[in-house]
Amino acid sequence: MAPDRGSDEAPTPPSLAENAENDKYLPEGRHFTLRGIGAGLLVGLVICFSNMYFGLQTGWVSMMTMPASLLGFGIFKTLSQHLTFPFSPVENVLVQSVAGGMAIMPLGCGFVGVLPAMEYLLKSSEQGPINLSMWKLIIWSLGLCYFGVVFAVPLRRQVIIREQLKFPSGFSTAVLIGVLHGKTTTQNGGALDSSKAATFGSLAIESESRPLMQVQDSNDDEDRVDSADEPPRLAGAKKHTWERNIRLLLITFGISGFYTLCTYFFPILRNLPIFGTVAADTWLWTLNPSFAYVGQGIIMGPSTTIHMLLGAVIGWGILSPIAKFRGWAPGSIDDWETGSKGWIVWTSLAIMLADAVISLGYIAFRPLVQHAPAFFTTIKRRYDQGGIKGLFLRQPPGYVAVRNDEGETRSSIATRPSEDIDGLSSPVFERRDPFDIQRPPSERTWDHDDAPPEQLVGGRVVSVGLVVSVLVCIASIHITFGNLVPLYATVIAVFMAMILSIMGVRALGETDLNPVSGISKLAQLFFALIIPQSNKSSVLINLVAGAVSEAGALQAGDLMQDLKTGHLLGAAPKAQFWGQIIGATVGAVVSAFIYRLYTAVYEVPGDLFQVPTAFVWIFTARLVTGKGLPYMAREFAIGAAVIFAVFTVLRTRAIGKKWHAYIPGGIAVAVGMYNVPSFTLARTIGGLMNWYWRVYLGKEDTPLIVLASGFILGEGVLSIINLLLQSAQVPHL
Repeated sequence: MAPDRGSDEAPTPPSLAENAENDKYLPEGRHFTLRGIGAGLLVGLVICFSNMYFGLQTGWVSMMTMPASLLGFGIFKTLSQHLTFPFSPVENVLVQSVAGGMAIMPLGCGFVGVLPAMEYLLKSSEQGPINLSMWKLIIWSLGLCYFGVVFAVPLRRQVIIREQLKFPSGFSTAVLIGVLHGKTTTQNGGALDSSKAATFGSLAIESESRPLMQVQDSNDDEDRVDSADEPPRLAGAKKHTWERNIRLLLITFGISGFYTLCTYFFPILRNLPIFGTVAADTWLWTLNPSFAYVGQGIIMGPSTTIHMLLGAVIGWGILSPIAKFRGWAPGSIDDWETGSKGWIVWTSLAIMLADAVISLGYIAFRPLVQHAPAFFTTIKRRYDQGGIKGLFLRQPPGYVAVRNDEGETRSSIATRPSEDIDGLSSPVFERRDPFDIQRPPSERTWDHDDAPPEQLVGGRVVSVGLVVSVLVCIASIHITFGNLVPLYATVIAVFMAMILSIMGVRALGETDLNPVSGISKLAQLFFALIIPQSNKSSVLINLVAGAVSEAGALQAGDLMQDLKTGHLLGAAPKAQFWGQIIGATVGAVVSAFIYRLYTAVYEVPGDLFQVPTAFVWIFTARLVTGKGLPYMAREFAIGAAVIFAVFTVLRTRAIGKKWHAYIPGGIAVAVGMYNVPSFTLARTIGGLMNWYWRVYLGKEDTPLIVLASGFILGEGVLSIINLLLQSAQVPHL
């Protein structure tokens, strides 16, 4: 019921009661805890190992926000009898933020692409190879892990509060955490409608519609949950569901781990010739029945995996035989230099560049086109009122109209002037029965679209942090590479990374895809224009510039997804920010050790770690710095770029429509093209399982997430055992 702003009559007790029922309360729980940080680092360490392992194999790295949330919940659920205060959704968000900040470091710091390209593929004529010591690896990774996180904070208000972009993965993670804690429910066949949940804490509602309350100045005893408040039937159902999910997680973890151990002793299991020995030996059409890749396909979904399969068919089923039979790629099929494996990479590169230019251009210029008429109208009005001086005079602050319509809803913060947003207050008052003489505990109410000011990251922290993080990045690159990378190139790379990060964040918010691959390629293309080809370090400089842009876009996007999750569940952005900083710091150092461990034991590039993205990086650098293409590769690359430019335009216009999923996505097709078919086939199986469970059977997502998490983490963790066996030189069978 809307408040009566014009009447002098005292409201009646029933209306007070009705308004009280509609009051919103800040979510319960502690936003920043040492135990939450510790659990997040533990979960992040497991995912970090997995991402390094799979990243060196295929270049695919996942933030794994939902598995991280699930594992964090599992840790505290197991220890629930020993907790001094309950594990709440906002603390679950902290665990997920720390784990996510740590998990993306293998890709964010270049360990699965740029660094292998520098160490193993850079020629002596290109100032290579660059062999970095352990301490230089750590300095490099610490230099790249901060500025993207800090730069994301000022973007939050625009993309989450004002524009309320969907960030589908962040929304889905919030729904999952809500389901785990019994705060909300999902619908069969999918999650809740993201358009109906956009304000602060909008998903932090009990499934029984009981408001959440935060008792101020409460001690640990008062924070304990009283199980008597929960209906026995509901408590039993929750316990049964939890036990079933844990059982499923352990079973899938064990199956995937056992398969991983078997692949060490029987390497043939990684390449099953399901299409015959000729297709396997000659054209590399095999299946790697890895449960982890099936799990990755489940998380990717049917649309992405089918598009990847399309890329594999085009690349390895059509273009590869043509290049071989026509003599354009006369070498062995799996040879990156003279074989069709390297020849088709140029086509995939062209597809990625076309997709990046069109999609990011659309993201960048669409707001200009949308707001240009209003902008010019405002300019004309000011000029008509005050002439030239009127263009520069400060306008009086806007206002919010008084509502007098009972059916009018509260205006969103996106429609309020900036002065109104900056002046948000932090009201604290008591909601009590006027006829009750007993004073209830004080409750924190909040009915705004953003978090309370004390829970936000301060402007001074952002300003100082941005300056410091940029200086640290510039200094770390100079320490790592010395005079091989000039100072002006590093400065330009950092500021260009910030611009491209804005595009990446917007793309992620609208499409759930952070096009970091395309962003890095655009940075490489730009640096080819400003760095003369006569510079002996031009290829190295090109790689460094792309790495900086990729790091910034990846970290900004990761934090923004986490901030969207926290925003919907009422978590403090300040706690998430510092959790991400801690996770990124530890992840940068740990990733350096994991990378050196794997590269010291395994051959890189080799049968297990083919590092395909390293070849993509070095090929792009050589292309844009004036190196020639293989015969006929240019013509096919141009044709593919034109075709997928059209597809990308159609996809951008079809966002939100049913036929959007049927238009091939450029990045997915390109990934399927430069990865060997064995990986793509397994992921496609996972994507089809996702479709069968969610669409055909119409069941909820949670068991599917548990299944995928067990598959991925089982192989990621047990790969450590394989690493020890390989270092001990245990023979294969």
